[in-house]
Amino acid sequence: MKKITKVLIANRGEIALRVIRACRELEIQSVSIYSSVDVAGVWVRKADEKYLLEGDPIQVYLDYKRIVDLAIEIGADAIHPGYGFLSENADFAEYCVSRGIIFIGPKAEHIALFGDKMASKIAMKAVGVPILEGTEEAITDTAEAIKVAKEIGFPVIIKAAFGGGGKGMRIVKKEEDFVAMFEAATKEAERFFGKGDAFIEKYVLNPRHIEVQIMADQYGNVMHLGERDCSIQRRHQKVVEIAPSPRLNDKVRKELLRTSKKAMFKLGYESVGTVEYLVDEEDNFYFIEMNTRVQVEHTITEAITGIDIVQSMILIAEGEKLPMMQEEVKFRGYAIEFRINAEDPKNGFIPSSGRITSYLSPGGPGVRLDSIGHKDYIVPTNYDSMIGKLIVVGIDWDGVVRKARRALGEFLISGIPTNIPLHRQIVRDEDFKQGIFNTTFLDKKLPTFTLDAIQDIQEDEAFNESIAAIAVALKAFKK
Repeated sequence: MKKITKVLIANRGEIALRVIRACRELEIQSVSIYSSVDVAGVWVRKADEKYLLEGDPIQVYLDYKRIVDLAIEIGADAIHPGYGFLSENADFAEYCVSRGIIFIGPKAEHIALFGDKMASKIAMKAVGVPILEGTEEAITDTAEAIKVAKEIGFPVIIKAAFGGGGKGMRIVKKEEDFVAMFEAATKEAERFFGKGDAFIEKYVLNPRHIEVQIMADQYGNVMHLGERDCSIQRRHQKVVEIAPSPRLNDKVRKELLRTSKKAMFKLGYESVGTVEYLVDEEDNFYFIEMNTRVQVEHTITEAITGIDIVQSMILIAEGEKLPMMQEEVKFRGYAIEFRINAEDPKNGFIPSSGRITSYLSPGGPGVRLDSIGHKDYIVPTNYDSMIGKLIVVGIDWDGVVRKARRALGEFLISGIPTNIPLHRQIVRDEDFKQGIFNTTFLDKKLPTFTLDAIQDIQEDEAFNESIAAIAVALKAFKK
C-alpha cells in the first residue's frame, strides 16, 4: 500500500476541478496541466500547482508520454485521467505503471477489454450477462454486413467497434437503407477513431438506458452503488441523468445490480466503473458497454448514497479496501443531473462559444453546481460544449422535479446561448413529471421543446436588457 501525496490531473474543465476538490479533502497536492486556451480556467487557478503545455490545445491533453514525464519531473506519484481524453486509453495506463506512476483507475487489461465493444460483449456473455443478438467479430465488408443484418432481422444498429459518443453509429430500420448507412458509419468511425471496424446487433425499440455504478478494490471486494437512468438523450448523447430510475421494476433492479456486481467480481475488476444496459418494453435487459472511468453523472450517485466516488478511486488506487459492505450502502431519495452545455437552441443546438457576460447561479437546499462557468469566462471552440452540471436532490420524485424547476428558473447565463431553456421545458413536461420516458423522449418532443425554449430565451434576454438599462440609469444618477 502506497500513500499518494501528489496527483497530476490529465484533464481539464469541471472534472479537473472535481478531482482537485477530492484531493484537497484527502490532503493530497493537486497538479493541473493546461493548454494555452485554458489559461483562465477556474480549475487552473484552484490547483496547488499548474503547468502550461504548449502546442495544439487538444493534443496537449493526449500526449501521454509528455504528461507522464512531467509527473516524474515534478514529483507527482499518481495521475488521475478524469473522463474523456486519455481516461480509457490502456496504453496510457500501462505506461504510467511502467514509469512508476500510480494510475488512478482500472488495470490496463480491463481498459483494453472494455474499450473493444465486441470483446467486452463476449466476456460479459461468458460470465452470464445478457447481451443483444449480433456479430462477435468486426465487419468491414458491406456484402457480409448486409447478410448478417438480414439474419438478425431489422431494425438493427451499426456501432463502431472502437469508439463511443454516438460516432460511427447508425440505426437501420429497412433493408434498402442498410448499405448507405453502413458505409457512412464505417467512414465516420475511421475518421474519429482511426478504425472503421463495426459490429451489428439487434436494435431495441423504445428502450430505457440504465447504468449501474460499480466500485471494486484490489482484494476481490465488489459493491454496487445503485443504478442511474440515462434515457433522456439527444443524438445518442446524454442530456439528463437520474438516480435511481423512477419507474424501474424492483425485480429487474435487483437482478441488474446482482448481475453487474457478479460480473465484475468474476472478471477481477478494480476501481470504479459503470456497466451500461438497454432495458426493453418487456423489462428484459441487455449489456451494451462498460465505462472504465468516472462518469460525468457520478454526482447523482454520490447524492443518494453519500459516498464520494472520486475520493474512493484515489483510495482504491492507494491499495485501500472498500470502506463498507454492500448492505451498509444506504440509498436516500432521488437526484437529477442536468448537463449545462454551451449550445444554441435557435440553431439546432450547435455548440456555441464566446464570453459569458453575466452568470447567475442557482442555490438553496438540495442544489449542487459543478461548473467552470462564471462572468467573463470565454467558452472556447476547441472542446466539448459542456460547461457545468446542475444537480438537484429530493426525498421523493415529485419533490426533486419541483426543486429542478425552481433551480433551473434561477439559472441565468448571458452572452452565449446554452441549453438551460431546453432543460426548463423537460421538467415542465407531463411525461417527465410522471417519470415516463425512454431514449426516444427527446426525439419526439424536441420540436415543441425547442420552440418553447426559444421563447424562454427571449424572455431571459428581455430581463437582462432591463437590468442593463437600470444599471446604466443608476450610473448616470450617481454622476
